[in-house]
Amino acid sequence: RSRLPYLAALGVDALWINPWYPSPQADAGYDVADYRAIEPTFGTLDQAEALITEAHALGLRVLLDIVPNHTSDEHPWFAEALAAGAGSPERERYLFRPGTGPDGALPPNDWKAVFGGSAWTRVNEPDGAAGQWYLHLFDPKQPDLNWDNPVVRTEFLDILRFWFDR
Repeated sequence: RSRLPYLAALGVDALWINPWYPSPQADAGYDVADYRAIEPTFGTLDQAEALITEAHALGLRVLLDIVPNHTSDEHPWFAEALAAGAGSPERERYLFRPGTGPDGALPPNDWKAVFGGSAWTRVNEPDGAAGQWYLHLFDPKQPDLNWDNPVVRTEFLDILRFWFDR
């Protein structure tokens, strides 16, 4: 924060903050575990609010990288989805699909993840049986959200409002 006046004097008019949310750091913070908090390595929510306030006072805009495609596999929603099982509203927040082949042992399709390998990972159901597959276009630790689900859309509007209010 002490460098904000220097940045403003250079003519900088905006700061882009890469993901600063709590994360297990499988992908440099793009695997978000909590969209309404700050990774302790980067400080506290109070410090983030102070940064935003001080930047605005100097005429600097602050742009936050929200990461709406996926969460961390350590996000509470994903833990709830795994515990709830196939067909549950919790699973509908993500893109879970049955497998193909004998006993669903093969992924739903042949899509590849950006980071390599299949874009699908199979989970064990709450009873321990082999179960559905979830989509992760990047890393298996980044399950993709289902943007057709109104709960997901509402949650991200709330997340945006949380940060816009700051």
